Amino acid sequence: MALITSQPKNPILHNHFTTLHCSIPQFSRSILNLGPFSNNAKAIKLCNFNSKSRNFPLKNNPFNFNPKIIAKSNAAIGEATVEPEEEVPLKHRKIFLSDVEVKREKEVFFGRKWNSLDIGTFVIVLSMHLLCLFAPFNFNWPAFWVSVALYVVTGLFGITTSFHRNLSHRSFKLPKWLEYFFAYCGVLALQGNPIDWVSTHRYHHQFCDSEKDPHSPIEGFWFSHMSWLFDTNSIAERCGEPTNVGDLEKQSFYRFLRSTYMVHPFALGALLYAIGGFPFLVWGMGVRVVWVYHITWLVNSACHVWGKQPWNTRDLSRNNWWVALLAFGEGWHNNHHAFEYSARHGLEWWELDMTWYLVKFLQAIGLATDVKVPSESQKQRMALNNNNNDVVAT
Repeated sequence: MALITSQPKNPILHNHFTTLHCSIPQFSRSILNLGPFSNNAKAIKLCNFNSKSRNFPLKNNPFNFNPKIIAKSNAAIGEATVEPEEEVPLKHRKIFLSDVEVKREKEVFFGRKWNSLDIGTFVIVLSMHLLCLFAPFNFNWPAFWVSVALYVVTGLFGITTSFHRNLSHRSFKLPKWLEYFFAYCGVLALQGNPIDWVSTHRYHHQFCDSEKDPHSPIEGFWFSHMSWLFDTNSIAERCGEPTNVGDLEKQSFYRFLRSTYMVHPFALGALLYAIGGFPFLVWGMGVRVVWVYHITWLVNSACHVWGKQPWNTRDLSRNNWWVALLAFGEGWHNNHHAFEYSARHGLEWWELDMTWYLVKFLQAIGLATDVKVPSESQKQRMALNNNNNDVVAT
């Protein structure tokens, strides 16, 4: 198909009008009756405005049309004459030994107004860390074993079994007396009351590694690890009011723990001091609390940065064996994100999962019921999804 509706007899004149037709916008061609431009693919190639070479220099153009004006006029009538330049992807800082990029560096400590809850949280966390400095000078074996015992009671019974798998995900059911006992153990970990802890964790799964995630490493490793705790307004700003814990708020026991939360761990500290003096306080509160702090926080940070992704969960969750050893099986985090409802996180026989062993024991003696684990068909569907989609690793 010719570029113009009727071809001039003189070939020189034909070339002139061809060049002229490529150099003017559509409304000008309609006046000159040069015919439609967008329907001729060959003509588009002949008069490519993106090319550095022109059929004639613009200073010799009798119509003196600017290519940018031509592009805008054609775009205004729905005809793109100039192809948009390819966007160059932004380069983000990568976290050490990882392909995870920090896309939005979050500054928590400076440049914002701290409320009283922010200050209180910071003071408590800092105090526990400062208390640990006395540990080398106040060591004795009874104090050490008290810290180990409380590590199991507050970490295994309280955080991983109660707060996480029982209350957050309802992976199994317990008799109320045992559910409440395990939840009280979690309160003694000094990580918040069950209602707030569960609400934040449910939001994490709902908005995992997105702009609304309460603690994602895309805003920095240390933000996901701990500094998010000191910006208490950020969760409400990202996710709205905590409307995802109605099952807990309707129970008076959990409302009581929320209103009296700080009394219980400090009462434990007073009891430890009364029994074993300052060494018991240092090791039973300072060392133990900080230890459970960081192994819990590593699930939020390290398990979204380092490790393997056997399942396509479309987030940054990873299986990390050394976090699993420290955190009673919570380090099999990609498994958990693939099957959030599962009471078992270590899905392979070699994936050590102390929390699952406890749940399995409770099930064997009739205390844990409705224990949820992924079936083989559910694993196969997830594996099929892996084959059909690329695993998100950045």
